[in-house]
Amino acid sequence: MKRISWEAYLGLQVGERIPYLNKDGAENEPFHVLYAQQFDRKMLDELCALADRIRKAHKAPEGAALLRSLLPNKTALNIFAQPSTRTFMSFHLAEQKLGMQTSDIRDLSTSSQAKGETLQNSIRTFSSYVDLIVMRHPDQGAAELAAYEMNMADRRLPVLNGGSGQDQHPTQALLDIYTLQRSLDEIDGKKIAMVGDLMRGRTVRSLSYLMKNYRDVEIYYVAPERLRIGDDIKAFLKKQHIRYTESDNIEAIVPIVDAIYMTRIQWEWDKAAGAKAGDAKYDPRFVFRKEYLQRMKRKSCLMHPLPKINEIDPELDYLEDPRVVYWRQERNGMWIRAALIARIFGVDGQIPA
Repeated sequence: MKRISWEAYLGLQVGERIPYLNKDGAENEPFHVLYAQQFDRKMLDELCALADRIRKAHKAPEGAALLRSLLPNKTALNIFAQPSTRTFMSFHLAEQKLGMQTSDIRDLSTSSQAKGETLQNSIRTFSSYVDLIVMRHPDQGAAELAAYEMNMADRRLPVLNGGSGQDQHPTQALLDIYTLQRSLDEIDGKKIAMVGDLMRGRTVRSLSYLMKNYRDVEIYYVAPERLRIGDDIKAFLKKQHIRYTESDNIEAIVPIVDAIYMTRIQWEWDKAAGAKAGDAKYDPRFVFRKEYLQRMKRKSCLMHPLPKINEIDPELDYLEDPRVVYWRQERNGMWIRAALIARIFGVDGQIPA
C-alpha cells in the first residue's frame, strides 16, 4: 500500500482517496469501508447475491455450521463510542454467524483516551489483538483516521465505518440497497422518496451517493426548510445526471414513488446546539399516516433506518402489508454486513449458491 501523509490524504477528493482504502493490488475491492462512493454496481449486485446465499445457508443446521467455520480464527472489535443498538447488534451477530470472536468497547471514557491518549494510539493498541475494527463515532472523520492509522501500521487490518458524525453510514446504505432490491425486484427506473431530517441524516446521504449506480432513478427529497438535503449532495446528483425534486408535501408524493424512506428529526443535534428540552422532536407535517398506505403503489415499500419516534403511524407496525418493510430492512442489515465481512476476508467463495 502506497503511503501518504494525513494532511495530503485530507487534501484529496473522496474519489481520489478510494485507492488507499482498497485491498492491495485490487482496483475495486474495498478493504476499509468508509464511503458509499466506494461501491460500484458490480460490487453491489455481488454483495446482494452473497447476502442471499448466506441467509439461505443459515436456514439449515449444516449451512449455519458451515458459516461458523469460515472465520473462527478471526476477532472483531466493535468500537461504538456513540449510542447504538441496531447497528451494533447487526454487526455483532453478522460476525458471530461467520464464526468470528467478538470484543466490544461502548464507552471510550473507560479507555486510555480519558488520560489523553490520541485516537490513533488507541486504535494502534487495539489492533494488536484483533483482525477487524468496526467503528461508530460522533466525530466526523474518526473512522477515516482509524483507517489511515491502520494503513500506516505494520499490521494492516480493515476498518468499517459504522457511522461517523453527520457525514456517512455506508453499511446502512448497503442494507438499504439490499432492501430496495428485494422489495422492488430492481432499482433501475424507480422513484425513491427520502423524508425527514435530510440535512443531518447520514443514512440518506450515503443512500443518495449509491444512486449513481442505477439507471433512470429519480429522487424526491421531502423535508422541512431548515432540514433540506445539503448542497454537496445536490451537486453530486447533478454531476451524475440524477434527477431530483425537493418538496415539503409528503402526501403529494405518496402515490408517485416506488419507495418511501422515512427518517426521524435528529433532535439530539439540536440539543447539542442548545435547544430547550421542550422543543419538538418531530414535525407533524412529515409523518407517514396510516391512510397514506392506501395510496401507495401495490408494488412499493415503506422504509426507515430506525430508530423511529413519531414519524410513522404506530398502527403500521402491526399491519401484515408487504409494503411495510422497515422491520425486515433491519434484519437485512445483518445479512449484508455478513456478506461484506466475508468478502473482505476472502471466504465468500466457500458459501454455496
